[in-house]
Amino acid sequence: MADNPKAKTKAALPTQQLPLFSLDAEAAALVTREHSDLEADSPFARHIVYVDESGDHNLQSIDEQYPVFVLAFCVFHKRHYSEVIVPALEKFKFNHFGHDQVVLHENEIRRRKGLFNFFRDRAHQQSFLNELTEIIEFSNFILISATIDKRQLSKHDVSDNAYHIALGLCMETLHEFLQEKGEADKKTHIVVECRGKKEDRELELEFRRICDGNNRLGIELPFEILFADKKVMSSGLQLADLVARPIGLYTLRPEQENRAFEVLKRKFYCDGGREAVGEGYEGIGMKLYPAPKSEKPR
Repeated sequence: MADNPKAKTKAALPTQQLPLFSLDAEAAALVTREHSDLEADSPFARHIVYVDESGDHNLQSIDEQYPVFVLAFCVFHKRHYSEVIVPALEKFKFNHFGHDQVVLHENEIRRRKGLFNFFRDRAHQQSFLNELTEIIEFSNFILISATIDKRQLSKHDVSDNAYHIALGLCMETLHEFLQEKGEADKKTHIVVECRGKKEDRELELEFRRICDGNNRLGIELPFEILFADKKVMSSGLQLADLVARPIGLYTLRPEQENRAFEVLKRKFYCDGGREAVGEGYEGIGMKLYPAPKSEKPR
């Protein structure tokens, strides 16, 4: 009886051709902690920040299904980012697409649009998402976010921009984190996606204003903004894209199962440092604006 060539091909395909991580978790954490004298003498911080958002920044329109705007800062140690995270995402793409010329977008994955229409069924899609969640869980980065609840803002606030409000909150928290790391005076690059000429121009003006001392800390901040095209193959931007929406969903429906947020809880900047991950992050690394009355402002 002749072999079925299609069946043989299907059977021969392994579920994962390349192991995502060549380092175990302990070794990966060591990469983050280690730094050379060259890094210590550099004018640049050892960390880099990638930013993405979820929701509409326009305060004049409210989507009742998703009435929040979330801005997420993913803060990576450059060595861990370059030696662990980037290779892992590249291998993930090779395993699932056969090439790395694909930009991971949460919205397109969720809606099965574009290159993400290859899922055989919902189970296949969930397996794909679970593997991405595992990459996030394994990766060491600090998460800082600000969620703007547009329902709670009074009518005289609608001329503001939710992105600009969230940006100020995240930049102030980032400064606190860098102070702890002894990098508050070094240049730190913050990478954002291009959204359009008008929006980018307004964002850069607001960013410069905050850096010039127009912030709640009343100090100048040595941050530099970088605009990246939406098609750029940035692992950091792609990971940032995956974390913003789970934060928004948790804010809206905290009782709903949200595996992605359960992983993110251990990433948030929090009181107590490394020994207290997963606790004491609300109002610290994860801010809500307007702040709940029970929350003390920082």
